[in-house]
Amino acid sequence: MADAKVIPFDDDRSRGSAQRPARRRAAVGGRRKAEPAVVREAPVSPLPAQSKDGERRGAVRAADAGQEPLAAQETAGTVGWERRIAGGLAFLRRRVTGDYEVDEFGYDKELTDQVLMSMVRPLYEKYFRVEVKGIENIPSEGGALVVANHSGTLPLDGLMMQVAVHDNHPANRHLRLLAADLVFMLPVVNELARKAGHTLACAEDAERLLQRGEVVGVMPEGFKGIGKPFSDRYKLQRFGRGGFVSTALRAGAPIVPCSIVGAEEIYPMIGNAKTLARLLGFPYFPITPTFPWLGPLGAVPLPTKWTIQFGEPIQTNGYPPEAAEDPMLMFNLTDQVREQIQHTLYKLLVQRRSVFF
Repeated sequence: MADAKVIPFDDDRSRGSAQRPARRRAAVGGRRKAEPAVVREAPVSPLPAQSKDGERRGAVRAADAGQEPLAAQETAGTVGWERRIAGGLAFLRRRVTGDYEVDEFGYDKELTDQVLMSMVRPLYEKYFRVEVKGIENIPSEGGALVVANHSGTLPLDGLMMQVAVHDNHPANRHLRLLAADLVFMLPVVNELARKAGHTLACAEDAERLLQRGEVVGVMPEGFKGIGKPFSDRYKLQRFGRGGFVSTALRAGAPIVPCSIVGAEEIYPMIGNAKTLARLLGFPYFPITPTFPWLGPLGAVPLPTKWTIQFGEPIQTNGYPPEAAEDPMLMFNLTDQVREQIQHTLYKLLVQRRSVFF
C-alpha cells in the first residue's frame, strides 16, 4: 500500500543467515518438513480525514464525468483571467507607444481582432443570430472576391458578413470590404472603417488587395440596394457595369457569390424624404414605422434572424489577360453572379420559417 510504513530492520536481522542459530527440522519419512513461512504485514496507516476523503471522492466523480476537479477548474479560471488582464495591458501599452502595424490602406489587424470585432460580435451572435452556410467556398489562401446583395437601410449587412468570415473560416481569413465615398466623408466612421480594413470602392484598390492575396468584399447594388423600399425587398437591383468582374479577371481571383437574408426587415423603409436627403447630402432619408417618429429609439433595428450563404466560386483564372477588356464577357459573368445570388435568396426565403425565428 502507498501509505504503509516501512519498518527498518536492526543490525542483527540484517546479517546473513549464517550468523543466526540453525532451526531444527523434524524428519518425516526420511525427508525434512519445511516450516511454514512467517508473513509479516506492514501496519496500515489510518484513513485520511473526512474532508480529504470527500475531496478525493469528488475528484474521482469529476474524473468519471470527464470534468476537471473543482479546484482545477478554479485554478484554470484564475489563470485565464490573469492572461486576459496581461494581454489587455500589453495591448494598451502597444497602443500608447505606437508599437503596432497598420498597412498602406490604414488596416489595423490587432485593433480589429481584439476591439472592433468584439463590439460587433454580440449583435452578430445574440441579436441577429446569424447562421452561416458555405463558408468552405471561400479559398483558404490567395485572393478572392466576395460579391453580395445589399439591403437594410443602414449597411449592417456588410459588418455581419465581415464577422461571418472572420469567425467561421477555418483559415481565419479576414474580409476587406469596399465602401462608398460617403463612408470616408463621415467623421469617426471614416477612421473606424479604415481601421477595420475597409477601403474605397475603386478598381485600383480592389485589384491591389486581390493581388496581395486578400479576401475582398463588394456589394455592387450600392445605394440602390440599401435604400430601396420595403416593397422591393429581396429583389436585386442593377449590378452596375460589371467593374468587379473586370477586377477579378485582372487579378485571376475567383468570384464567390454571397446571399444575405434577414437584413431587409431590420428597418422596413416605407418612405423616402428626398428633399431632406438633398439638404443633408445623403442619397436618401429613410422613413420607417419607427423612425423618425420615435426619435433615437426608432433607430434600433428589429431583431430579425439572419442567414448568410456563400455560393460556389466562379473561377476566372482560365481566361486570357485581354478578357478583362471584353464587355460581352463582363456582362455575361455579371449576369451569372447576379442570377446565382437571386436564386439563392429565393431558396433561403422558402426555407425560412419566420422573419424573427
